[in-house]
Amino acid sequence: MIVFPNAKINIGLNIIARRPDGYHDLETVFYPVKINDVLEVIEADKLSFESSGLDIPGRLEDNLCIKGYHLLKKDHDLPPVKIHLHKNIPIGAGLGGGSADAAFFIKLMNDKFELGLSLERMEDYARVLGADCAFFIQSKPVFAFEKGDELEPINLDLSAYKIVLVMPDEHVSTAEAYRGVKPAPVSESLYDLIKTPLTAWRGHIKNDFEGHIFRDHPVIRGVKAELYEYGALYASMSGSGASVFGIFENTPNLQAMEESNQVFYNV
Repeated sequence: MIVFPNAKINIGLNIIARRPDGYHDLETVFYPVKINDVLEVIEADKLSFESSGLDIPGRLEDNLCIKGYHLLKKDHDLPPVKIHLHKNIPIGAGLGGGSADAAFFIKLMNDKFELGLSLERMEDYARVLGADCAFFIQSKPVFAFEKGDELEPINLDLSAYKIVLVMPDEHVSTAEAYRGVKPAPVSESLYDLIKTPLTAWRGHIKNDFEGHIFRDHPVIRGVKAELYEYGALYASMSGSGASVFGIFENTPNLQAMEESNQVFYNV
């Protein structure tokens, strides 16, 4: 059985407060985009994981699909499986690729082995694996709050626009992103701002990570500036970066940017 985990972008990201558990309270909007991995699971004699495409760093036991298998196996009688992941979603990009793979793995296992899990139950499993994993169970636009794992559906449809995503040759770790951010309450919630016309988002909807990341990674700052120069109605770094997306009325020609960046059109 094969599924195609999709990426997400963050439209706005406010870091509100540090939590006693070491996480942060935040608010953001998760919006699904059409950049996909390929995930296949077949029954096997023993549990195994292999990958192709982009190189996946880290230890095998830390892979979220492997963790997802062990999490489900605690409650369900699962046979061993062979997992193959073709990695296409850029890593260290703020696109949630690993979380998407984990969530789609849970959905795939539920379908393949007829576990009978509801959407809510699958979201509960996903939350154990990562703060944004639950979003990918349904992959519909949501306002996310608390750790980013509490989700409220929103009516947001950007299909009339062209979303272009640019991934520079930079890497920003989540630890680096949070180290430099200063939590602060917001005067106006993103939940309300996202309902305003898209043409009003620039200057009002912000990503709190951009300040120090743009200072330390001027290349990423430059990508955002270029997207506005090419006519983006709104541009922002996604999550903790390093990718930057632009929302356009029409598909721009970013051939000049393709020389030093990976560019995904009409995602």
